[in-house]
Amino acid sequence: MSNLDLLADSFEYIEAHLRDNIRTDDIAAACHCSRSALEKLFLYVNKISVHDYIVRRRMMLAARRINRNPEESILDVALEYGYSSNEAFTRAFRKVWYCNPSEFRKKRFMELFPKLKRPMEYPYRISSCAEDGAKAMKGDLYSMARKSVDISELYDFFTERKDCCFVCCDIEKMMSINEISRKAGELGIIETVRRMQEAAGDEDVVFRIGGDEFCILTNSQDEEYAKTVADKILRHNGETYECDGRDVPLTLWATVTGFNGRHIRYNELFVGLHTAIENCKA
Repeated sequence: MSNLDLLADSFEYIEAHLRDNIRTDDIAAACHCSRSALEKLFLYVNKISVHDYIVRRRMMLAARRINRNPEESILDVALEYGYSSNEAFTRAFRKVWYCNPSEFRKKRFMELFPKLKRPMEYPYRISSCAEDGAKAMKGDLYSMARKSVDISELYDFFTERKDCCFVCCDIEKMMSINEISRKAGELGIIETVRRMQEAAGDEDVVFRIGGDEFCILTNSQDEEYAKTVADKILRHNGETYECDGRDVPLTLWATVTGFNGRHIRYNELFVGLHTAIENCKA
């Protein structure tokens, strides 16, 4: 089995069993690989362990439920995702969202940890990797896999709205931020989405479409409106956010794109948004 197939199969297994008590050994067995090979692949591509990825996906779904069902008790949500107490669930939630579940009810929902999918759809060249993980993996695998998030919900919104403009964003010098700490990188992502939500209109929707790539699907076909949103985001470039007593500066790229006048397939939308970002950075 290739590394790409192993990634895809593991993502699919995890999504199907998020409400079960799954272990890394279970996923490895289902994917017909060793636990160590799976862990090495996850750490390289996702920069986190299999367990941490599962926790993030669970907390993503839990956060969506808390945000969209304000009358539901936190304990009911906790039990749904395998936590026997509010305390245990809150600890896990805070590690991902850096706030308590009750505080999250008051926030606009952020799609920060979208489902990953089979990384075949973005046109990067794939280099072969050693099956046992002894050799260093090639950057092409990481580049492809980190962009392969599921944008099905975004695509559905877009096909409903038709011809609306996008504002696409990317974090500048994300690797330098991650070198400070993983927490600094995660808080940088949260700050990015906060700035985008603040600039967006009430009917505009923010999505994460890659490792540190994001977009706003506006509810307007007016390119000038989208440019105004992008300008609002860029206005905050260089401002800092706080991480463990340190002020971390954050700068974003932002550009406007659209797909007017034609029906566009899912893959075309995915590639088109990332191409707009790459062109902006160039």
